[in-house]
Amino acid sequence: MKIALFGIPEIKLGKHNLKDPRLEQADGLVEADKKTHAQVDVVGEDELLAADAVLALDEARADLILKDLEFVETRLGRDPQPEERAALEKIQALLESERLLFEADLSPQDRQAVAAHNLYTNRPITVAARPELQEPEPLLRRAFAGAGYISFLTVGGKENRAWPIRKGTTAWEAAGTIHTDIQKGFIRAEVLGFADFVEAGGETQAKRAGKQRLEQKQYVVQDYDLMNFRFNK
Repeated sequence: MKIALFGIPEIKLGKHNLKDPRLEQADGLVEADKKTHAQVDVVGEDELLAADAVLALDEARADLILKDLEFVETRLGRDPQPEERAALEKIQALLESERLLFEADLSPQDRQAVAAHNLYTNRPITVAARPELQEPEPLLRRAFAGAGYISFLTVGGKENRAWPIRKGTTAWEAAGTIHTDIQKGFIRAEVLGFADFVEAGGETQAKRAGKQRLEQKQYVVQDYDLMNFRFNK
């Protein structure tokens, strides 16, 4: 996923590991050749409208709102269709009250009426205080979670790895993030909750305690589930 920085030159652009302490726990419980954190791609202001999420300083929040407000006012001046005009007027009122659109209670019809317009505040925005920039890793993890992303784990063998996915991803879809062949041949997912894994002291111990379960394609993956996919090769 892409996180765009707005008014934050202190964080370097490029790939960043999301160093979640839970992966460190897993790595201490299950032996593997290496560990691989989930990653995000941090991009600059020029990619704001193409990013999955935005990370902005609290003092820059108003600038994002102003960008959208200027667009809405321009669009209203071009005599849009009634449905679009009604939606734009609601959005204008929200922006004037300093609300971010991604967290505003707009109806599906209103959102559909302006779907063609790529508004800045209509994507998840994480607002940071300046002191937080001293430790960017927790800040990026917060932006990742705020954008509706979680991770699942695969452990043992060559690597212990965290795989980033959107909340609501099914077991079948998660299998495809590893390899399309696993998704095509999906049979079942062996699932172990992270808390059960830690409490038991490892994957093998949790299996012996009967904590692992078999799930079908439609199972919705939970944050930091340990997943092992059975599939036809």
